[in-house]
Amino acid sequence: MPTRTAEAEWRGDLLHGDGNMKLGSGAYEGNYSFATRFEEQPGTNPEELIGAAHAGCFSMALSAMLAEAGYEPKRVHTVAKVSIEKVGDGFAITKSALHTNAEVPGIDEATFRNIAEKAKTDCPVSKALGAIEITLDAKLV
Repeated sequence: MPTRTAEAEWRGDLLHGDGNMKLGSGAYEGNYSFATRFEEQPGTNPEELIGAAHAGCFSMALSAMLAEAGYEPKRVHTVAKVSIEKVGDGFAITKSALHTNAEVPGIDEATFRNIAEKAKTDCPVSKALGAIEITLDAKLV
């Protein structure tokens, strides 16, 4: 199995410095700073990138599990909202809230929810985020 890479560089102190993150594939490169992470300034941050990874992984896992159960999903769209909060003397990522809408012909609500909960638990990024709370709001459309 492949090993994926990403890199980051930070210049300066925490409050006034800035940095750059990029994916090894070259698909993304962006700037980040204290203001993009803890305020609402334009730019990216580690939590946003974790959210993208979690949403992507969960969507793929749910699609695979639906297919394994005999359902062919037309579309799975997931938004991950990753929270960072002040904890003690520092900060911690505390939660990833998954919100997914899926178009899956022929499936009933209970079966869909059961498969979605399993995907939440079993997707590799959820496993990597095991130290935080992961919630799921899954809807059929």
